[in-house]
Amino acid sequence: MTNQTATPPTTTTHAAPPRSNPLQGLDWRRYVIYIGFVVVFLIFAVTLGGQGFLTGGNLLNIVRQTATVTVIAVGMTFVIAAAQIDLSVGATAGLASVVTAMTIANYGVILGIVAGLLTGLVVGSINGGLVAFLKIPSFLVTLGMLGIAAGVAQWITASAPQPILSDAYNKVFGSGDLGPIPGLVVWMVISVVVGAVVLAKTRFGRQVLATGGNPDAARFTGVNTRSITFRVLLISALLASLAGMLYAGQLQSGRYQWGTGDELSAIAAVILGGTSLFGGSGTVVGTVFGALLIGLINNGLILAGLDTSQQQVVRGAIIILAVALARRK
Repeated sequence: MTNQTATPPTTTTHAAPPRSNPLQGLDWRRYVIYIGFVVVFLIFAVTLGGQGFLTGGNLLNIVRQTATVTVIAVGMTFVIAAAQIDLSVGATAGLASVVTAMTIANYGVILGIVAGLLTGLVVGSINGGLVAFLKIPSFLVTLGMLGIAAGVAQWITASAPQPILSDAYNKVFGSGDLGPIPGLVVWMVISVVVGAVVLAKTRFGRQVLATGGNPDAARFTGVNTRSITFRVLLISALLASLAGMLYAGQLQSGRYQWGTGDELSAIAAVILGGTSLFGGSGTVVGTVFGALLIGLINNGLILAGLDTSQQQVVRGAIIILAVALARRK
């Protein structure tokens, strides 16, 4: 008989898998605008609370003052997401305001509204056609259009303001309220909601991001990148003309100065909001917070007693910061 010694089964111990860090791989740059907004708001709330910063009237005033720039910035989001730029939006707004005012004075409110929107249609078609089909860089095209639109607006008005005497127009486009909500805020919300849905939820929005991210790959998958480029510049000009009409309604006159410098504020709002300066990504909601952050800073600087020149320095620093934080593809 053979004696066999039973060998106890060997148990293999497995090392516990390392715990995954939920914060690992999180791109904090996507949330910089929201963190920055909260931080700046808290700083101003503490330092300027005694000067009326936290009053409901002042906070509503911040939103009202940034509403028009936000409308422009929504269009700029599409342009930058498609890896283009539009420097003519401020001048387009000024031109649309005077065209609207002059048409209302001579032909009535309805034709005035149509004329204002046609201004954006013409400017956007020229910008889009030159960039998309003649392959001229959008920076150069829209820089030239900035000068043309501003010059035409000044020329046809002889540098004089064009008053708008229609109470109906003024109330609908800027100076009226919808209950407790300013009309400008209503226009801003409409623009933001439509822009956010189109960019994030529609085929066109996906094609815009694809065109900005990799135009060669987008063309390979059947995207008409020329058409996309044309349309984003058209959208930008149309929203700029709407902003000019809002300026005209709010201030009850058209002037070539309305919108001056808004292109810089819009670009800063878009980049601060998380849209890549190099195309391929974009968020309209982030753009809104970018615009509100700029408005928040401007309001705080005014309450702190800084003059216009100092505010311009801060706005320039914001643009540099925006470019520094831009996420490359």
